[in-house]
Amino acid sequence: MILQDTIVALATPSGAGAVAIIRLSGNEAIPIANDVFRSVRSKDLNRLKTHTIHLGHIVDGDKVLDQVLVSLFKNPNSYTGEDVVEISCHGSTFIQQQIIQLLLRKGARMATAGEFTLRSFLNGKMDLSQAEAVADLINSDNEASHQIAMQQMRGGFSNEIAKLREELLNFASLIELELDFSEEDVEFADRTQFKELLNRIEFVLKRLIDSFAVGNVIKNGIPVAIVGEPNVGKSTLLNALLNEERAIVSDIAGTTRDTIEDELVINGVGFRFIDTAGIRETKDVVESIGIQKTFEKMEQAQVVLYLFEGTKFQELGYEYLSEIEKIKNRFPLKPLVIVINKMDLLSETALEEIKQRLSSADLQLSTLFIAAKNKAGVEELKERLYSFVNTGALRNNETIVTNTRHYDSLLKALEEIQKVNYGLQSNLPADLMAIDIRQALYYFGEITGQVTNDELLGNIFANFCIGK
Repeated sequence: MILQDTIVALATPSGAGAVAIIRLSGNEAIPIANDVFRSVRSKDLNRLKTHTIHLGHIVDGDKVLDQVLVSLFKNPNSYTGEDVVEISCHGSTFIQQQIIQLLLRKGARMATAGEFTLRSFLNGKMDLSQAEAVADLINSDNEASHQIAMQQMRGGFSNEIAKLREELLNFASLIELELDFSEEDVEFADRTQFKELLNRIEFVLKRLIDSFAVGNVIKNGIPVAIVGEPNVGKSTLLNALLNEERAIVSDIAGTTRDTIEDELVINGVGFRFIDTAGIRETKDVVESIGIQKTFEKMEQAQVVLYLFEGTKFQELGYEYLSEIEKIKNRFPLKPLVIVINKMDLLSETALEEIKQRLSSADLQLSTLFIAAKNKAGVEELKERLYSFVNTGALRNNETIVTNTRHYDSLLKALEEIQKVNYGLQSNLPADLMAIDIRQALYYFGEITGQVTNDELLGNIFANFCIGK
């Protein structure tokens, strides 16, 4: 894939603002910009140094469109590795469109989604996993996802993969060399060292694969389902967690007929709270659909908050314990937090009685007491939710995989490495091991873009915003 024309796009979000940036990249970026730019000091952009900024006006013939600042980045020292010009104009949508249309008439072409970053990749300014991190960085909406994207963009993940690939490639070369001298029955690759390398690669691959469980939820947010009977305070709890009146609250049972979702960042990690319809027997068709959706959301959630009203739990405690057991059996792998609401309405005696029942059912450690209306216990609940996230890798600045494509390639690479390891233990011929080694190298190369095709690149960069 060779792209040699000059592209243009708005690099800032569309719509009106104080300032907008229009970006040009390509061989003709500077001449095109120079043709429409009139410097206040009569400067010629073609003769100016890279990484400089110049004040002037964008003109269409005798018509002045705007006063602007023009930034020059000459190849190869630019984001794309090509000549890049950025025009900082006033943020009127009319001005933006007038300047872009003028640049199109002068010979530029509208950039496609992610084309600036695609050119950066094709020109060797970054590898494919770093390019994908650019999109993750733009979309990061909490501290944890931002930290992971920055680490990947700086090449942390790429460097780890590249090092493994290089070591494997060195041994692969020796194995291939043995094939050239197969008639002489010689071994160039030290089998003991090769075994150690395979074990080390397998260990690293398993660690990276396991990190996806954490990385995926951090990147996309951790879904938390709030479930329970009607009118126990699910919507009140959601409002208390979000610190705003997001869900409708009333004394009428079944007010929430559909699921309501909103997000909250706790200690830098995103959580998606889902307020569901109350679980109960009902003949109301619409409410029944809402209850069915509740179970669907519980299936999708990473954590389930099972909410009970304190006074009712005191009266029907044993029935509720049976319901809790059913939920635990239905979703055995999901963290379940039992939340007893309206604790402010309970006497000390009633509170102690409930705790004893929970203790006898071995549920005391899984239970929190709150008063959602007064926001009592809500901060403790947030801390409990945060405890379900394995943040050790984040604190230790370890590489965390968040990309499904990378995860898939790592799984395939691990499978091939395990085949090679098995072949080594079984004393398989070098030519058979060489096939599996080549496949492992192929999957490593897929991650960083050393092995790629136009279809793959099209799928990846189609998810970028235009102008990046």
